[in-house]
Amino acid sequence: MRRGKKGNNVNDIFGMTKEELQESLAPYRVPGYRAGQIAEWMYQKGAKTFDSMTNLPRGLRDALAQDLLIGRPEIRDRLDSRDGKTTKFLLEYRDGTAVETVLMRQPYGNSICVSTQAGCSMGCIFCASTLHGRARDLSQGEILAQAVTIQDMLKEETPGGKVDTVVLMGSGEPLMNYDAVVGFLHLVHEPYTLGLGYRNITLSTSGIVPNIYRLADEGIPVSLSVSLHAPEQELRSKIMPINRRYPLADVVRAAGAYADKTGRRVTYEYILIDHLNDGAKQAEELVHLLKGQLASVNLIPINPVPERSLMRPSKSRIDWFEQFLLRHHLTVTVRREMGTDIQAACGQLRNKHLRENK
Repeated sequence: MRRGKKGNNVNDIFGMTKEELQESLAPYRVPGYRAGQIAEWMYQKGAKTFDSMTNLPRGLRDALAQDLLIGRPEIRDRLDSRDGKTTKFLLEYRDGTAVETVLMRQPYGNSICVSTQAGCSMGCIFCASTLHGRARDLSQGEILAQAVTIQDMLKEETPGGKVDTVVLMGSGEPLMNYDAVVGFLHLVHEPYTLGLGYRNITLSTSGIVPNIYRLADEGIPVSLSVSLHAPEQELRSKIMPINRRYPLADVVRAAGAYADKTGRRVTYEYILIDHLNDGAKQAEELVHLLKGQLASVNLIPINPVPERSLMRPSKSRIDWFEQFLLRHHLTVTVRREMGTDIQAACGQLRNKHLRENK
């Protein structure tokens, strides 16, 4: 069974590489170039059935339709922000599993945030994705299908519309679904899919230390983003239980090794939670922790999650924290808010549908 397809029907060809498609087509005794044609139809022309692949002989289309499936998710729900810049999708796969994908129309292009698992088992206190745990991993094809679905929609909206950047920051921990995620990274880079440059992809992890080192050895220079959220062990363990398994010092050491190996600056994500991790003590500890690293800090005022009762700091507290880091020579950005009016935080839309379906 091919990498990233564990648990799925092997007859589903969506998510196969061109080489894997050639293997699947071998019983039909067709020329090798047919795999490229099918890949183009699936990944670039939005084909959901073989019948629409008009440059394939009718007999071959009928035969393929009998044996193979093009597994594409259905758009179960869609929310558009009032400013028109953010759209959140709830996509449902054939087995009824639903995941969230977010489109953010940025000044530099269209960015999408994809999920790598249905739900999440990391238990971070600020995240709605963890409230129902992890349902299952997604295959490389199911991750790719999120990007292809949105690219198809962008093409319909505007001639030449496309996905420009991808962030693996949706529901799930990417490095706990390692093989499928790495398979997706290779596949989305292929010219017959989205042809996305590796430097236009960011992977966010809560700090799965062994797999950070593995990723550094893959030779695919994607940007690494580490969910930090606290600068010392005890507080980080309170916010992120995974920190008890992979301690803070080990996470920062692994991220530093990733930067050294790839030459890519690591971004540390730091969610600001009112009077929990946004004080002077935490600011000082953060400066000490990251001093001298090839790294930047992305401050994220918490997107309120009602189930967790965690509050956003005041603007003055956010500004003070940012300025303190800047004065101590850290590279800092404050994430621009997008989609707060459409439940854009990870897991919120999925949880709403889970509650309604109970």
